[in-house]
Amino acid sequence: MNRTTHRTPLSEAQEDYLKQVLLLGSGEGMGRLEDTLPVSTQSLADRMQVKPASVTGMLKKLAELGLVEYEAYRGVRLTEAGYKVALEVLRHHRLIEAYLHQALGYGWEEVHAEAEKLEHHISEAFEQRIAEWLGHPSHDPHGDLIPSAALELPPTTPNRRLAALQSGQYGTVARVATQDQDALNLLARLGLKPGASLRLLEQGAEGSRIQVGGQRYLLPTSLAQVLWIQIEEDQDANP
Repeated sequence: MNRTTHRTPLSEAQEDYLKQVLLLGSGEGMGRLEDTLPVSTQSLADRMQVKPASVTGMLKKLAELGLVEYEAYRGVRLTEAGYKVALEVLRHHRLIEAYLHQALGYGWEEVHAEAEKLEHHISEAFEQRIAEWLGHPSHDPHGDLIPSAALELPPTTPNRRLAALQSGQYGTVARVATQDQDALNLLARLGLKPGASLRLLEQGAEGSRIQVGGQRYLLPTSLAQVLWIQIEEDQDANP
């Protein structure tokens, strides 16, 4: 990974920490560095499935490398250099997901685990070949943003969680914010992948009642929380 201005070779674990600081700090989406929030040691420990003491040790090393700003009890944030490294790892990861899905026929529920293994090991030349073959996509199969080759984010439109919509609102699935294979399999069977149109019929204690095409479903709140919807201005359209 030599596109970024940081020249010290990093371990896979260090790259993973930077990636997770970005994801957690931006609410699992992707945003500008100045919009990210500090991430607690405990949040990182839970995500990385390690003890908080191990996280503290890693953050101190990353701070010495100028990749994060870390202060005990105040959380951690990426520096500009750390942000660029995190974006490059995510670019690799999401391009690999898209390539596995489109070129090799992997299901969208399978690609995350494979990309986790490969993201640290592809060259810039191979990354460029993948991007060219895919037509330089802006989003991966789950609707997550893919940073550009210049490590810039593509333009976005505001989206809202399905669970936050009001009855009668209509929109398009923009992003599915889960990597749980069972959840992804179910959403695919219901036709709820990025690009799908739906109308929210009712919000209730049991979840979100929606219409997709000619079908009606009751989605539990846990699934309604991971579906991000781009609201359509034409509320009279039929999904």
